[in-house]
Amino acid sequence: MTTLDRLYFVSYVRSYLIVLTSLLSLYIIVDLFTNLDEFTLGTMAENLRHIVRYYTANVAKIFNQLSELITLIAAMFSVAWMQRSNELLPQLSAGVSTQRVVRPILAGCLVTILMGPLNQELFIPAVADELQKPRKDPNQEKAVPVRGAFDPSGVHLEGYVGYPKERKVLDLCLTFPDDSPTGMLHLTAREAVYVPPAGGPQSGGWKLYQTTPDSVEGKLPAYFERVSSGVYFLRTTEVDFEALTSTGNSFLYASTARLRDALARPDSRRQANVAVVFHMRFTRPLVGVLLVLMGLGVILRDQNKNVFVNVGLCLILCVVFYIVFYGCKFLGENDILAPAPAAWLPVLIFGPFAFVLFDAAHT
Repeated sequence: MTTLDRLYFVSYVRSYLIVLTSLLSLYIIVDLFTNLDEFTLGTMAENLRHIVRYYTANVAKIFNQLSELITLIAAMFSVAWMQRSNELLPQLSAGVSTQRVVRPILAGCLVTILMGPLNQELFIPAVADELQKPRKDPNQEKAVPVRGAFDPSGVHLEGYVGYPKERKVLDLCLTFPDDSPTGMLHLTAREAVYVPPAGGPQSGGWKLYQTTPDSVEGKLPAYFERVSSGVYFLRTTEVDFEALTSTGNSFLYASTARLRDALARPDSRRQANVAVVFHMRFTRPLVGVLLVLMGLGVILRDQNKNVFVNVGLCLILCVVFYIVFYGCKFLGENDILAPAPAAWLPVLIFGPFAFVLFDAAHT
């Protein structure tokens, strides 16, 4: 890298940090004052701890939503400042092409674009539990709805309400498949507590209390054992407490590997949503690159225009891009388009246009 390359790269990094800090701070301040009443749960010290804990985890989520936009704005500011300071014209007069001048900025954009997928794969899954906690119930003491799910053994579990703090579900109904040793069997546990895997004989499954009927005739499946009258233990491999109580969009916080595993499960609910998100994980870096190329292409295409006019045109183009992007996502989630075309169609539409626009920059 030449001295000018290092200068422009540092300039981009500085712009990126300024935009990142500004947008994250603005988002947090607006969200905090909009929902301030939901954080007033106890003493001042408890409220401050709750606010710090909540937004410390949600910074990863906010950054995930704004990472490509932050990269684009930082790149636009860097190039716009370069034009405003008349740093571009002397290099063009010396025979240096525009693409060569902005190469360090493009390198910086590539680095920051990759931070989005890394955040999605590493940080968000690590704080997924915190992200799903409501503001009004940080200790997860309130009841949450429970949905049904199939375990690979074929047992179907469905409950009434759950209590996350205790990992307890009330009125848990179990249906065993026809091919089980007991045949088709229905059981209802007045109270069921999930015991996480710990290596013990009764871990990695559900402890069932006040079960109706309180005894089962015949041989029991290997994954189901009787502890005492009305008390049983059901060993499950995939249906834990989170699987029964997770919200409809909890898969957004999962890693790509977890999404792949979810698509392989026999449970077909919300598969279109999961499949679209899975494919968009692979197109995400390309979307960021296309946004940067289109934005810089608009700014560098006609340098005689006012800088702010070019920035405005760039933002309008980005709005059009996101309309198409989320429109394709909507079509994929509603089974109008297949998940793979829904994820790749914006790239196919805007990809050639972005490269032609950037190649047409004034040299």
